[in-house]
Amino acid sequence: MAVSLSKGQKVDLTKTNPGLKKIIIGLGWDTNKYDGGHDFDLDASAFILGASGKVKDEKDFVFYNNPKGAQGAVVHTGDNRSGVGDGDDEQIKLDLSLVPADVEKIAFTITIHDAESRKQSFGQVGNAYVRVFNEEGSVELIRYDLGEDFSVETAIVVAEIYRHGAEWKFNAIGSGFKGGLGALCANFGLSVA
Repeated sequence: MAVSLSKGQKVDLTKTNPGLKKIIIGLGWDTNKYDGGHDFDLDASAFILGASGKVKDEKDFVFYNNPKGAQGAVVHTGDNRSGVGDGDDEQIKLDLSLVPADVEKIAFTITIHDAESRKQSFGQVGNAYVRVFNEEGSVELIRYDLGEDFSVETAIVVAEIYRHGAEWKFNAIGSGFKGGLGALCANFGLSVA
């Protein structure tokens, strides 16, 4: 049975699941009733971070246009432009055994594409969640439901996994940003044109 977390909670990932190597981060969301003339396009991404909490370069920003990072250890499975239907809207696969030794954290985020021009925010998004499941057997290990804590934010750092000695831990973050992808990238040491 999956461990259900609240904002700010941390839990062991590999210590309580010995031998865990390949996991999938599933991110999902629904849009609330909205009559703004534009569809919502939410995007999941991962930032591969060193000890400084920043990316080394743009290759450490994994998303639908740069689907692989960390020497193949992190793989974005594709862009879902509608978010329609049940289950995960986008997924990011991780092979923990392949993550380079200089990677301390991997942060998982959701942004709203063209949020400013479309006048959209996470105040119009509901049922957002992140879950971690074992690729082998598809057993859900961790789930964090974000709740309805957002209003004007256009980007969210949903969660991160991080090294703790020889083990990996999961941190439910739920931190929102105004300024969309640009603000999020700046937070992790990238500039976006």
